[in-house]
Amino acid sequence: MKETQNKAPLKAPVEDKQTKLGKPKWLKLQIPTGKEYLKVDKIVEDHGLHTICRSGKCPNIGECWGSGTATLMILGDVCTRACTFCSVKTGRPDTVDWKEPMRVAKSVQLMGLKHAVITSVDRDDLKDGGASVWQATIQAIKKLNPETTMEVLIPDFKGKPENIQLVIDAKPEVISHNMETVRRLTREVRRNSNYDRSLSVLKFVAEAGIRAKSGVMVGLGETEEEVLETMDDLRANGVEVLTIGQYLQPTKDHRKVYEYIKPEVFERYRVAGLEKGFRHVESGPMVRSSYHAEKHVH
Repeated sequence: MKETQNKAPLKAPVEDKQTKLGKPKWLKLQIPTGKEYLKVDKIVEDHGLHTICRSGKCPNIGECWGSGTATLMILGDVCTRACTFCSVKTGRPDTVDWKEPMRVAKSVQLMGLKHAVITSVDRDDLKDGGASVWQATIQAIKKLNPETTMEVLIPDFKGKPENIQLVIDAKPEVISHNMETVRRLTREVRRNSNYDRSLSVLKFVAEAGIRAKSGVMVGLGETEEEVLETMDDLRANGVEVLTIGQYLQPTKDHRKVYEYIKPEVFERYRVAGLEKGFRHVESGPMVRSSYHAEKHVH
């Protein structure tokens, strides 16, 4: 594992190099279509829901919606942070909609989901970061769908334990919080976020006895050594599930792709992660944080 994908010294990506990259042949997207896709689409529209599938321009929307699953996004579709990799709208969010938790729960019921994935925007405008809405949503889903397991992909709540505890108390099966990138690149990739704070959130979850999960993107200018170091940091803080995927630039205004990582490198990461003790590792060009999420409960 000593070989690196980037032989150059550790430094910030060079913008001029980035602009010359073309997408490689192994990056192929499925065109959204089919009966199940249309069914999920209608439920999302009819109930006024937001999904990270659309807001985040996820490349797997065709596969996931086509199989009858979707990652629902609560607390609106406007984020208070402006991360350079993310296409979710940034600005001043609307007031909290307390009818949203039950709408989400009913939608999970209509979709017939055996495993639900919920995420949210960052709501730094709220005193508890939206944690009380998170708790109400998880409780509503469990009430209407007692057999449905759940993964929640939470923000960092500014690292405040009392807010994270509200989510823990609702007892989802998996709590995920994404590191997104390596330590060196965190400040420029994840604005208003902090690498060590994110680790502390995951540690708090793991120590509460709930399965902790995280995800990182590659192709942002990191080295293989840095990815492996991030794996070590995650394992040291109790994380059991890891996803690794290729960063794709959502619009021309977002951070450019520095490098398209080859499939064999993703396989090296997968093997390395399992060797380091992760229970599950999803690693591939098209992998996103909720990819195959139903497998991560067991």
